[in-house]
Amino acid sequence: MASDTAAHRHTPLQVLRHLDTGPRGLTDPEAAARLAATGENTVPQRRTASWPRLFLRSLRDPFTAVLLGLGLVSALVASWGTAAVILALVAVSCVLRTSGEHRADRSLHDLRRLVGSTACVLRRTDPEAPVRAREVPVAELVPGDVVRLGPGDLVPADVRLLRATGLTVHQAALTGESAPVAKAAVELPGAADEGPFARPQLCFQGSGVVSGSATAVVLATGTRTRFAAAHDGPVRREASAFDRSVHGISWVLIRFMLLTPPLVLMANAALRGRGLATLPFAVAVAVGLTPEMLPVIVTTCLARGAALLARTHGVVVRRLPALHDLGAVDVLCLDKTGTLTQDRPVVEGALGPDGHDDPDVLRLAAVAAWWTLQLAEAPTPDALDEALLEAAGPVGEEYDGVGAVPFDPVRRLATAVVRGTALGTHTLIVKGAVEDVLERCVLDRAERDRLLSLAEREAESGLRLLAVATAERPARARDYGPADERGLVFRGLVTFHDALNPDAGEALRALADLGIGVRILTGDHPATAARVCRELGLDPEEVRVAARRTPQDKAREVAALRAAGHTVGFLGDGLNDVPALRAADVGIAPRAAVDVAREAADVVLAGKDLAAIRHAVTAGRHSSANIASYLRVTLSSNLGNVIAMLAAGLLLPFLPMLPAQVLAQNLCFDAAQLAFAHDRPGAAVLSRPTVLRPRAFLRFITGFGMLNAVADLATFAVLALALRGPDAVDDEVLFHSAWFTENLLTQALVMLLLRTGRSLAEGGTPGPVGRAAVALAAVGVLLPLSPLGAPLGMTGLALPYYFLLAAVLGVYALALRGLRSTSGLYSCAT
Repeated sequence: MASDTAAHRHTPLQVLRHLDTGPRGLTDPEAAARLAATGENTVPQRRTASWPRLFLRSLRDPFTAVLLGLGLVSALVASWGTAAVILALVAVSCVLRTSGEHRADRSLHDLRRLVGSTACVLRRTDPEAPVRAREVPVAELVPGDVVRLGPGDLVPADVRLLRATGLTVHQAALTGESAPVAKAAVELPGAADEGPFARPQLCFQGSGVVSGSATAVVLATGTRTRFAAAHDGPVRREASAFDRSVHGISWVLIRFMLLTPPLVLMANAALRGRGLATLPFAVAVAVGLTPEMLPVIVTTCLARGAALLARTHGVVVRRLPALHDLGAVDVLCLDKTGTLTQDRPVVEGALGPDGHDDPDVLRLAAVAAWWTLQLAEAPTPDALDEALLEAAGPVGEEYDGVGAVPFDPVRRLATAVVRGTALGTHTLIVKGAVEDVLERCVLDRAERDRLLSLAEREAESGLRLLAVATAERPARARDYGPADERGLVFRGLVTFHDALNPDAGEALRALADLGIGVRILTGDHPATAARVCRELGLDPEEVRVAARRTPQDKAREVAALRAAGHTVGFLGDGLNDVPALRAADVGIAPRAAVDVAREAADVVLAGKDLAAIRHAVTAGRHSSANIASYLRVTLSSNLGNVIAMLAAGLLLPFLPMLPAQVLAQNLCFDAAQLAFAHDRPGAAVLSRPTVLRPRAFLRFITGFGMLNAVADLATFAVLALALRGPDAVDDEVLFHSAWFTENLLTQALVMLLLRTGRSLAEGGTPGPVGRAAVALAAVGVLLPLSPLGAPLGMTGLALPYYFLLAAVLGVYALALRGLRSTSGLYSCAT
């Protein structure tokens, strides 16, 4: 990497020579030539997948692939009607899935932004022209450019410092360090051994300037930066919770589907001598077992939920199955900063050396903050200074400021010098880290240990500390520096706590009510995180705080939770969060996150808002419940029909249904089940994580499928007894018509009784599923009587037959309700 090569040349002059530039920067022609050679300085972005590519990817769904295979088999045996219906189902499901994912990708593309917009660069029109600082787009920076950095600037590329004054940068997005890091133009001994981020003379794209100012030369841009290298590391995700559960169910059914045609062929060849003549029927039976609308229902449910979230809450779901995974999340991991707190300290109090309240300590600290801001060369208020000035009110102007030594993260101190109360004296007010201030105070060992113990007790209660000390010096004209911070008198401590996010406690309790446990993974002190939880009214034992965690620790903890059987969501916004985002079932990032974190996330929030997560979880459960309803209804009904058809095929002298009738029945049932994408789940489903459990699900559909098969075979027995004389059981057309009607009526009952929609007791209505069931029942009764009945090989039934069917269906409905109440409707999807 270019930045590594240049970094080995330790002096600024060596670096400038290597880059063929100078302290005055590049000329415009030189910059243009280098831009043409190196390309734009932009963060690499994954290209949005094209519509054709997404369409082809949707064909990898196991059910879609099997249906495609069955359609091709039907075409090979010239069963064109069967082939056309199956291939149409494949095309519709792929189009719906592709459209949903393409919309999500386009929405995310609109959220992407560059690391910075402009940078201050030294450029000249020609070698003889004077140097002029100008703002240029970050994309136009090239190696060799000389840039200026100030407070609040984003570091626009990987740079080597030429000059720096009090410079500190925040590089948490790269390293996870929460505190600003001191930078200087001179290499420190041993820094190179600790890696590039520890080298004080190097700053990297993705960092932000906290304080101070600097001039630097650009080492690397675009794809050659450290930021780009981290962005470029694709990690293959493990299968999500949704993928695992659906694939577990799918492959069991697929094995059964693939066995069905040869079993039907062999049985009919052995017992009825029909052989290959029954191949279209065998294919139709296999299709009858297939939940062919699963891709359509899944995509429609998830796409509707994702569109509603984007429209109402600004939440973008990048990967549609992630919405289901959100509904299954039972553990949410997040950081404390910016989520539970506002990332803004607030003064808690001020203590004197004796540990009692002493307002004078706060006043001195605020005076130091005021004059440091007024007199420092590159003034910038840090969060603690702002908190001090807000708490103390108008202070500082009653003194005459003399000088200031700005904060330096190496010595961890800041000093203001004001005119003393005695004539001819100056007062130094020093504030900073407790250990560093005490080192410079005149104290015996016992007193220093006592004050350290006092500070430790306050820190263990979850407070942040700032020590304050003073010194009187004879007045002088010479500037003050770090060497003057000695022989101090310790004045006391100022304590701070993090300003709470007022909505965090309520949002976390709402998540707990949804059955989601919260884990706080933070790099802060354990007591600080525990205090925040208590102040929000949360029990740290229940919330589970894990403090002093590195980015790798976070990823390992997420992976361990998944290995223990949990479905895990992770909320993060920095480059250091990327490993955990990728390790989670659902990675969640706010829109303001660094680009690489947004790319790694499955869900992008408008803000770092726990309430938005709650809405997303509810939407995921809504979609999951409707998908589970569809699977319960279609698989139990289809399994029962297939078992009954196989049995009837061996008992009857003719096929129990013609292939066209089987497919017509499937089409009617499939069309009715599209209503599940618009159903409203009951409150019981939305109150806890929803996971499709393959074993429990298969047990459920086996039990209800057998009940459905018994109902079908009972209809067969009733027809065998009722159809006598000229209309005997070998009246093939009449039998087909009666069984077709009974099957659709049975499926309509199953749709009503096995759905998870809101019941009338919850204030619900029959809704779209109820209306679709009524329409399906009407089709079952009226289709044999319609002009389409004859082409399908059916005829109208005499009135007594409808009474017989009603009696069978009444008994079936009672048995279905009884089995539903004893089996636990949600046991397979909770």
